[in-house]
Amino acid sequence: MRWISFLLLLVISVDARAGEVFLIPEDNPKPVYPRYLQRIGVTGDVRISFYVNADGSVDRVKVLESDNPDMSEAAMVAIEKWRFKPWMPGGELPTEQQVIASLAFRLELDSPIHTNQWIKQLKCREVNEALRDTPEYAWVDSPPFHYTRAYLSNTFHVTQLPDEQRLAWIALLNRKVPTIVRQCRSSPVIKFMNLLPTDIRNLL
Repeated sequence: MRWISFLLLLVISVDARAGEVFLIPEDNPKPVYPRYLQRIGVTGDVRISFYVNADGSVDRVKVLESDNPDMSEAAMVAIEKWRFKPWMPGGELPTEQQVIASLAFRLELDSPIHTNQWIKQLKCREVNEALRDTPEYAWVDSPPFHYTRAYLSNTFHVTQLPDEQRLAWIALLNRKVPTIVRQCRSSPVIKFMNLLPTDIRNLL
């Protein structure tokens, strides 16, 4: 049995031992982070077990631990599509190999460098341009609000910003999205951050 984190699995930084195969990924799509969990700022991890067959296919996918059932479902759907380079079983090489992987669900790990600086410099005219053809129901998912939630979720340790407080501020931000967008449209020269809730603005 092999233990591999999701990131290690993608770069293959583990060595094969006797009776094991050096697994080479050929197609490993990332899980789809449930949209509503992103919106409310919920993060989490899923530990999952599966078997890789000699033909490179995956089966017997099973969740071992999870912080959220919808994350579990997303992880299973993704891993069932994973494919690895086939091998010829025989001798010390098995016909299948068990893998245990940890998948992390985090808000926008690839957000702009120094996200807070980007948010602080963002002008309402840029927000207006980005949302010009965006329906109102999708405003909450636009980059200015998405990256603000990501900043709150990825920058502060739980001792600095407890989860309960972080989720409450994200909920407040989400409720204020329509008001912020309309204020931006009426005053395109002001900065986006000036329209954010005071507690969030003070963390930038």
